[in-house]
Amino acid sequence: MTTYYFSLVLVIATVLTGIIWAIDHWLWKPKRQEKVAAAEHQAGVKLDEEAAQRLAPQSALADFSQAAFPVLLAILILRSFVYEPFRIPSGSMLPTLLVGDFILVEKFRYGLRDPIKRHEFLQTGRPDRGDVAVFKYPVDPEIDYIKRVIGLPGDRIVYQDKTFYVQPGCYQQCDDVERIELSQELITSGDFYRQNTPLQRYRETSSHGDYEILVDPSRNIISQGIQWDVPEGHYFFVGDNRDNSLDSRYWGMVNEDLLVGRAVFVWLSLEFERSSTSWLPSWVPSRVRFDRLGRIQ
Repeated sequence: MTTYYFSLVLVIATVLTGIIWAIDHWLWKPKRQEKVAAAEHQAGVKLDEEAAQRLAPQSALADFSQAAFPVLLAILILRSFVYEPFRIPSGSMLPTLLVGDFILVEKFRYGLRDPIKRHEFLQTGRPDRGDVAVFKYPVDPEIDYIKRVIGLPGDRIVYQDKTFYVQPGCYQQCDDVERIELSQELITSGDFYRQNTPLQRYRETSSHGDYEILVDPSRNIISQGIQWDVPEGHYFFVGDNRDNSLDSRYWGMVNEDLLVGRAVFVWLSLEFERSSTSWLPSWVPSRVRFDRLGRIQ
């Protein structure tokens, strides 16, 4: 089930249980109370709760709605406007996020939107350079993607020799604007591999902090450079696993209407790798990576 259909089912369930609860509270419950009061008046004694329930029982549907509505409403509010959990399915954000990481995404960071049509009704902010953010994939908005923001509206992005350069706020008139290098410092090599090739791990620094990325030294270097201009209302996203990520370099910019929220916390991390001789099914985790829990840089 896609995120859209889950949201739709959640909204419908919340509305239906809320309507039934309201009808029961304002219409059916007073009638039950009147029936109990009439019986008590006729008998001259006050009925206990069990006897009153037998005399004027609450329907199973009303009882279920009374219990389910506040829970569904709380889930709907939290998931739509506060935090939403996501699972990392691929390695495009290595080493920042691993396959099997479960993260919380701060929904209110980039504006409040209705959970069905995703129309923004309150603007609360926009991404900063360096944010790890979830957004709807521009090619297929039913799919959620997660990447890092390096280009803001009005920027020119240049990619050359496996390094990104930013000319900020100079949309289409950037010839006289200084290029800011997202500088890289080599940390180590061989922590991660791609097809038996050890990947180089760098610390990349931007104007809003530093984070770690992976570079595949066996992939071709673009020496002449490629550049993109980021239009107003759009953002340029890349994966931290730079040579193993389909991102804005391939499918273009992300419209601000597609923003979902900022990834802020890893709350669970499961590892599924195991020996080929293991008898456990592939979907059973081999261990919990407790050292992964914490804020996302």
